[in-house]
Amino acid sequence: MEKILVSACLLGQAVRYDGGAHGPFAELLHWQAQGRVVPLCPEVAGGLPTPRPAAEILGGQGAQVLDGLVQVRSIEGADVSAAFVAGAQIAERLVQQHGIRIAVLKARSPSCGNRHSYDGSFSGNLVAGEGVTAAALRRLGVQVFNESELQEAAQALRLLE
Repeated sequence: MEKILVSACLLGQAVRYDGGAHGPFAELLHWQAQGRVVPLCPEVAGGLPTPRPAAEILGGQGAQVLDGLVQVRSIEGADVSAAFVAGAQIAERLVQQHGIRIAVLKARSPSCGNRHSYDGSFSGNLVAGEGVTAAALRRLGVQVFNESELQEAAQALRLLE
């Protein structure tokens, strides 16, 4: 049975930076009931508390954080890159441990965003880019979807099985 890495906040777990959650989403709960879901909040796993100050990637490119070229900064100005990279590394280990080939992660998150990320100015500006964990997973060949792409994720899962 294919396992799916899922952002814990999409399962209704209160791990967002502001202590909130998203979802839960019916498809994700169905997969969870089947025993497919491996939940993770990379930011919490990387050592950040809940709640925590909002954070954004300078320039919005998670791959550049992995490569040490840019930082993830909190709205207070603290460099929180190490926690984001640590969370991505935990996600990588889970992918390898469970043979995961699909992930459903939170859109626009500095960890999990798969299509867009905030630009680091804390002004609400989105840029094409991905979060730190999403970038790490793509490098491993994992197909990364967000909560608005659940039908596409389900199709990818059918093709793998």
